[in-house]
Amino acid sequence: MTVTIMSTRHTGLTDQIHQIMDCNNYNPHAILGLHPISEDEKVIRLWRPGAADLYLEVYGSIVQANKIHHSGLFEYTVPSQTTLHDYRIFSQNGMLTNDPYAFWPTFGDVDQYLFAKGVHYQLYKKMGGRLTTHQGVDGAKFTVWAPNATSVSVVGDMNNWDGRLHQMRSLGASGVWEIFIPGLEEGVKYKFEIHSNNKRLLIKADPYALYSELRPATSSILMSVERFEWHDQAWMEKRQQRLQQSYPMSIYEVHLGSWKKNGEHFFNYRALATALAQYCKEMGFNYIELLPVQEHPLDESWGYQVSGYYAVTSRFGTPEDFQYFVNYMHQHGIGVILDWVPGHFPQDDFSLSRYDGSALYEHSDPRQGWHPHWHTHIFNFGRHEVSNFLIANALFWCQEMHIDGLRVDAVASMLYLDYGRNQGEWIPNKYGGKENLEAIEFIKHLNSVVHAHCPGVLTIAEESTSFTGVTHSIDHGGLGFDLKWNMGWMNDTLRYFNTDPLYRHYHHNQLTFGLIYAFSERFSLVFSHDEVVHGKQSLLGKMPGDYWQKFANLRLLFSYMICQPGKKLLFMGGEIGEWHEWSCKQQINWDLLQYPIHKGLQQLVKDLNFFYAYHAALWEDDFSYATFQWVDFADYKNSVISYLRCSNNEKLLCVHNFTPTYHPHYFVALPDCTYAEEVFNTDDIAYGGSGKVNRSIECVRNYDDRAIGLNMAIAPLATMIFKIWQ
Repeated sequence: MTVTIMSTRHTGLTDQIHQIMDCNNYNPHAILGLHPISEDEKVIRLWRPGAADLYLEVYGSIVQANKIHHSGLFEYTVPSQTTLHDYRIFSQNGMLTNDPYAFWPTFGDVDQYLFAKGVHYQLYKKMGGRLTTHQGVDGAKFTVWAPNATSVSVVGDMNNWDGRLHQMRSLGASGVWEIFIPGLEEGVKYKFEIHSNNKRLLIKADPYALYSELRPATSSILMSVERFEWHDQAWMEKRQQRLQQSYPMSIYEVHLGSWKKNGEHFFNYRALATALAQYCKEMGFNYIELLPVQEHPLDESWGYQVSGYYAVTSRFGTPEDFQYFVNYMHQHGIGVILDWVPGHFPQDDFSLSRYDGSALYEHSDPRQGWHPHWHTHIFNFGRHEVSNFLIANALFWCQEMHIDGLRVDAVASMLYLDYGRNQGEWIPNKYGGKENLEAIEFIKHLNSVVHAHCPGVLTIAEESTSFTGVTHSIDHGGLGFDLKWNMGWMNDTLRYFNTDPLYRHYHHNQLTFGLIYAFSERFSLVFSHDEVVHGKQSLLGKMPGDYWQKFANLRLLFSYMICQPGKKLLFMGGEIGEWHEWSCKQQINWDLLQYPIHKGLQQLVKDLNFFYAYHAALWEDDFSYATFQWVDFADYKNSVISYLRCSNNEKLLCVHNFTPTYHPHYFVALPDCTYAEEVFNTDDIAYGGSGKVNRSIECVRNYDDRAIGLNMAIAPLATMIFKIWQ
């Protein structure tokens, strides 16, 4: 279409007006808005496609603008002293508001510089749709990274989803597009309309959105996270003090959508806070770990395919509801760890995938950018803007949401270029190796920044290989995590427990091998959600034997974990002995607690947690060899092991019998032990056991009256813990 200008003074604008009409202008602010045309005058230029006439308010009076092109371009001339505060325009809903094209950019030169370098740690306050006050006017700023776009518009409730009306300006080489829209408030739905350089029209959700519509809807929603009044100062101070301390960690891993449900519906974050805090306090868990609560389109992904990294999922409420949840947990002495997924993202069209029509957040080559196991995209960690997006996201959850720890998902898939791939399906690094050097650098950067900006926040690696130095300091060549999930110990232990006790003596090394490397990293022992899905059976279902033996084995499993060195994590439902695998579609089968043996198992877990917290020998400096000492690891014939756990003030003897054989007189060699008292026995009748406990312990002495060990009763499929004096 040919543009015909109605005045000769507009001749130089012809091409730019044509671009605005076609949504193909990189800087609409240069044409629209308030501009000087002489020493004495300015012009207000407005774009209303298809409008026959247009009115605006100037110095308090309603005036009619002049139409300079039939497509909908209007002008009104005003005195040179006119500012953006002296006139208002009518928005699409008929309300008077300031002109969005009269404002300066909200994303400045320093922002662009830091973003390009990948070190803009307050990026979550600058990018995306954010409610703000700009040049004295309330509204919302919108900023998005789309370097390969030819134009970008904000579409949403404010303009009837018409991409012609709020076209954004490009901020040059940074690839960032920006606009401030006055008068917008919380609850406005929006997306970005992106015209790519390959002529595709894309409608994308905001990567930095703080809130989103409930699935299956996918619009971003303007929301504030800054007005919540926190009352967890005591907890936050205590968290920082723990930097130099040893402390117990009993972590309850929770999927909020299936812990408890409100009929067929989800509970709100606030209701979940009350119920979950009470349960954790009663059960002795001092941390919870949440499966991802970032926005995700598919329930069955459990949150691990994230579409909104900065948005809490709307399934359970608003960002403020979630802040209430965290605040409430802290007030009740419970830390909150969040599963965080920087390794990959889903291919949904509305989200990060091919965001501006190009491989922006992901690698373009599928040998680097495609995950064959999960059919997801892999982040391009070597691109500064991408790493900045993720690191700022980590800081957002820690600083704005007061999260106490980030459990980083699938770290092994990030570390290795050949993860899940066959020969020829991956690209070696510049040295010819399989290590993902860019991901390693990203992880080090992440951990250094989180620890510097959020002292006391934990970073935890779910890392399933023998990669060296995962929890070693960055200064000493490590990755800098605080904890690493001990996947080797978990796999060995569950394989051992899955074996019939009759044959366990052939697999004794599965119990002892883990202590060879137990102190090479700072480990957390875990029985997570991954072990009770996809045909793996529930924990109770894995246990061999008859009905009684299954429960005895599970009591033994839980107590064995408590006694071993490392922090502790248990996925919900395990503590009550669920028979079936976990399903994200239904809540835990709490009705099982009407049966005494299930109730007894729950009581055992509760007592173990409190016992663990009370006895420093089980957690004081538990990453040091000095806290563990074998007593007997060689009794494979009886499938019994024994060892000491030590602190500065006490010693505990832990004895585990992995068969249903009862040993009424079992000798444990323990030189110089003058007295011993049984302080825990999983075979107690209260837990559903057979009641074979030790009322007293015989201290055995040699011919010269020197203590050489203990005679005790060893209960079947049980753990016995003794406090000893030497």
